[in-house]
Amino acid sequence: MLRRVLFFGVIAVAFGSLAATPRSEAAPDPAAFVSALGNQGIQTLGAGVPQEERINRFRQIFRADFDVENIGRFALGRYWREMSPEQQQQFLQLFQEATVRAYAAKLEPYGGSQLRVVGTEPFGGEVVVHTEVVRPGGQPVRIDWHVMQENGQYKVTDVFVDRVSMKATQRDEFARVIQNNGGQPSALLAVLRQQIQGNGRTPTAAPPTR
Repeated sequence: MLRRVLFFGVIAVAFGSLAATPRSEAAPDPAAFVSALGNQGIQTLGAGVPQEERINRFRQIFRADFDVENIGRFALGRYWREMSPEQQQQFLQLFQEATVRAYAAKLEPYGGSQLRVVGTEPFGGEVVVHTEVVRPGGQPVRIDWHVMQENGQYKVTDVFVDRVSMKATQRDEFARVIQNNGGQPSALLAVLRQQIQGNGRTPTAAPPTR
């Protein structure tokens, strides 16, 4: 749970503090893409923005700039193959909404932070954009953005906070939820629905059926 909170908090900083050049649908390079990514996110910060509006704005960013399907499939791991096609589609929809709501809930306290790109390097078919986030009075936190270009558009495929993968952390969490529910992948769907309706925390057990 502590690692999960760290991810949500630091990624919220990244989305809320990147005030760079206006975002373009065809960023010239991965570094420019990551720098411009938060230009929309900064508008979601502040107590004056209603929670639902913050969620809607972050949902747009997440859909446009993250490789949601591949991140979700990786996070589900081997259990993806055990779901029916209908369950797979339900999972991707719930995964996206649960992630959006959890991140959006953490945005408000992180105004005034700064993010800077400190370098890039190739990684297989991807590019890793190395950044640092600094909150007022806090120590820098390293965030590495894995970015891939597809059909002329950049997408975030993973985010590492202090060298720990966001999607690997989610995969461990989802596996634990499934194992706590008799090894049934379908139980995760009920848990994600419960998370969306609740306060953003992922329960470990599916709600009882009536």
